[in-house]
Amino acid sequence: MAERSFAAEIGKLRQGAGTTFSGEGILAVTKALLQSGVAYVGGYQGAPISHLMDVLGDAREVLSELDVYFENSASEATAAAMLAASVHQPLRGAITFKSTVGTNVASDALANLASGGVTGGALIIVGEDYGEGSSIMQERSHAFAMKSQMWLLDPRPNLEAIVNAVEAGFELSEVSSTPVMLELRLRSCHLHGTFTAKDNRRPEMTVKDAIENPRRDLSRVVLPPATFLHEKEKHEDRWPAAVRFIKERGLNEVFGNGRADVGIIVQGGLYNTLNRSLELLGASDPYGRTSVPLYVMNVTYPVVDDEILDFCADKQAVLLLEEGQPDYIEQNLHAILRRAGSDTALHGKDMLPAVGEYTSTAMTKGVAEFLRTYLPEAIAHEPTLLLPDSEPESPFAPRVAAAEMRQRPPGLCTGCPERPIFSALKLAERETGQHHISADIGCHLFAVNEPFNLGATTMGYGLGSAGASALNSKEADRRTVAIMGDGGFWHNGLTSGVGNAVFNENDQLLVVVDNAYSAATGGQDVLSSQADNPIRSTKHPIERAVRGIGVRWSRTVADTYKVSALRDLFVEALTTKEPGPKVVVAQSECQLNRQRRVKKQQAADLKDGKRVVRERFGVDPETCTGDHACIRISGCPSLTITDNPDPLRTDPIATVLDSCVGCGVCGANAHAAVLCPSFYRTDVVQNPTRRDRVLARVRGRWMALASRGLENRAARYEVAAR
Repeated sequence: MAERSFAAEIGKLRQGAGTTFSGEGILAVTKALLQSGVAYVGGYQGAPISHLMDVLGDAREVLSELDVYFENSASEATAAAMLAASVHQPLRGAITFKSTVGTNVASDALANLASGGVTGGALIIVGEDYGEGSSIMQERSHAFAMKSQMWLLDPRPNLEAIVNAVEAGFELSEVSSTPVMLELRLRSCHLHGTFTAKDNRRPEMTVKDAIENPRRDLSRVVLPPATFLHEKEKHEDRWPAAVRFIKERGLNEVFGNGRADVGIIVQGGLYNTLNRSLELLGASDPYGRTSVPLYVMNVTYPVVDDEILDFCADKQAVLLLEEGQPDYIEQNLHAILRRAGSDTALHGKDMLPAVGEYTSTAMTKGVAEFLRTYLPEAIAHEPTLLLPDSEPESPFAPRVAAAEMRQRPPGLCTGCPERPIFSALKLAERETGQHHISADIGCHLFAVNEPFNLGATTMGYGLGSAGASALNSKEADRRTVAIMGDGGFWHNGLTSGVGNAVFNENDQLLVVVDNAYSAATGGQDVLSSQADNPIRSTKHPIERAVRGIGVRWSRTVADTYKVSALRDLFVEALTTKEPGPKVVVAQSECQLNRQRRVKKQQAADLKDGKRVVRERFGVDPETCTGDHACIRISGCPSLTITDNPDPLRTDPIATVLDSCVGCGVCGANAHAAVLCPSFYRTDVVQNPTRRDRVLARVRGRWMALASRGLENRAARYEVAAR
């Protein structure tokens, strides 16, 4: 169950030549693959590219009609290895994953693929997740293209440009026998627009054809001495062939040349932001009609020397907009210009930030400095974002003192089944003492923040167990704890984590958070998912897998919301004398996916007049003492504070907001921690039956009768006090 279905848009993929295709960037990429005659596609989900995998999954009928093979790969390395099908056969293949973490995982397969080269077109579509909104470490895909000599496309954020890049990418790969990377930034993946469609093409050679007609070329096998010849071939044959194709097809673009003796060189993916900056300065309009010459690098590697020299030939200075660190392109351009004896001044990170995302603000400031220096007449007006922060008119002028701003770290969703896991672990540590906790990639990584403060390191997806492997000593009086999700477990953790721990007799405790999906990447199914998937094999228990490779102490908890039971199990796992790794599989469905299903069903039932019951939890304001321990041990967004109704008490009390989904973990935490009895559960009944109405009247009368004595006694005390 992915977080979004593209079933309604899939029909657009059948559009024919001459029609206008309208839709999202990810959908356009899928259409471009089909127009290019792709034979197979694979990949691993991850923002901002997850939806491409979701589109392909929903489009299985369209793919089947064209004999296109598609699979959800077990990891990015698995996906990259798929491209081996294009080494000997003229099969066009494409894979996709999140970069740079996905490229890190896939780098071994990609390096081998780039060494031997390809016969069919091989396209690697990477979702570039960069900047302050990113969920990963700050690195660039550019380094991988340079390292293994793969060509890197970075098209303008425009559907037509993106579609052209996909189609040209396959051709470039084939003419140069080199895999090609297509870099799509977040905005490119999700922008909307139009382009003129072409007919879909059935692959000239299908996967079935390739299986039945095997081929083998020893020169493509990555084994010495062929590997030494591969390096020579890269330099003498593949590079020149790529450069010729790029020039002949005009993949890089020039706008407004000859209008000034200065220019700007920009990565294709940054073009829209640059045009917005020029527009703010009065040097362009919304449609890109600019007075400043631009050279747009839709291909950022290899750099075409001739095009750079031609663009810079009549200019006193150029500005390079290169996002990220290190400044690979800037160094490259300096080498090209100085070797050619050019005296054109090249500016880049001396006028723009050395690191970080090139936002509209950052870019506008850098472009303004460049134009003030070399072409001041191009600046028609200066936007307020150029004002110093000390000016009140500046949008960045401080409105509130920094000391007054409270940080709001990311946290788990309302009703998340992972919250009670960490509450239980905190409660267990009351008895066992603190432990080193090796965290992992996924929603569970939010446990490093308040209120849990659990997790000291994270080394990669599925590497939670491996990240704790060195902290293993038979002399220590406690064991380390490792955490990973079910997605990470099947991605990498089973072998590199659990298998490694068994082999080395590691005494760690591994907690596998099994929320039934690869939840952090959008709720896609994995091997252990309980959903019936028509095209995938599911329902393979994690505990069976770990026992299959030698784990002797393993337990599965089917309901993580039972905090007391989970706490006791953690205590047992942290104190047992059983040698070797201990594994606890903590199961409960991802609340987001559950709500998507439940709310849809409830809406349908209400429409049909059926009885619907929703559980809600609350806090008795008369009982709550206002110590807020329940909040500190839970951190649920629905559990917060409100005014105390007792005029004699000033401390705010706890309360449950309407966003409560009825998971009950707040009350379970309070019970397990022996905090207070102020939590209660309420069943909200819609479309009640006759029985419900009768029970409600009986209960109301009984409560009124039971409380009458208390009310009379309170009234007497009130009279006496007067």
